[in-house]
Amino acid sequence: MTATAAPAATQLPAEWRDFFALTKPRVMSLVVFTGLCGLLAAPGAIHPVLGFTTILCIAMGAGGAAALNQWWESDIDAKMKRTSKRPLPAGRMRREDARDFGMLLSGASVMIMGLAIHWLPALVLALSIAYYAVIYTMWLKPRTPQNIVIGGGAGAFPPLIGWIAVTNEITAMPLLLFAIIFIWTPPHFWALALFVKTDYAEAGIPMMPVVKGEKSTRRQVLYYSVALLVTALLPWAIGGTGAIYGVSALVLSAVFVALSVPVGLRSTVADDSMKPEKRLFAYSVLYLFALFTALVADRMVLS
Repeated sequence: MTATAAPAATQLPAEWRDFFALTKPRVMSLVVFTGLCGLLAAPGAIHPVLGFTTILCIAMGAGGAAALNQWWESDIDAKMKRTSKRPLPAGRMRREDARDFGMLLSGASVMIMGLAIHWLPALVLALSIAYYAVIYTMWLKPRTPQNIVIGGGAGAFPPLIGWIAVTNEITAMPLLLFAIIFIWTPPHFWALALFVKTDYAEAGIPMMPVVKGEKSTRRQVLYYSVALLVTALLPWAIGGTGAIYGVSALVLSAVFVALSVPVGLRSTVADDSMKPEKRLFAYSVLYLFALFTALVADRMVLS
């Protein structure tokens, strides 16, 4: 990242849609969902107003971190087709405004969480924002092909935060929910990186397919998919969930592994379709939604 903003022909006045786009709403939807599932699956109860406040703070924190990510990477985003139309590289917003917006959302989310809920989930929320905006965005992503592996923790915090907002303690179950998303992130993101690797190469980002090559990346997609199957079953194995979650986790994860096999064993690509990779990427999003839905359904039945 450089201090110079991405070149833009004309600086247009930012609209509310541009600020909303800074929060990465598509990514935020998954963050909010897993955070809500962590809250609903936790033992105990929380007042609906406080539950709503918790999810709102998680959304604000995720949005603030995303805005800071785009502020820092505006020059990189300008070089990639899939990000070049974002508000900053498109010249619709000043970088300073994006930075200030991100800091405001981030700070407000932590303070509201601490004052309205507990300071323990507020501390974890602050850690998640710093993890994504600083550790991943500023340090890992431009330096190492392991950026997604280590940086996977950034997106794994929401169910942990939702859970401890109810219980005000960190136990094995919320840590396992964190671990599931942590292990899920590499095969999910590398499946995407395999069919947009040219973008990363042109932007100078050392993503795994660019630095280590496709063969190594594909092999690791398969390894992590198998690890995900094992990790997803651990909440059931320790008695933290019932059969609804356990059977769902087994079936969903087995399908994940089955879809990763043609990706992992594919040595050459005869065309540009990348169908196995695209299928795995699409399913990986559905997988997380379905797995956490099963977690909540299991909790409702046990209650």
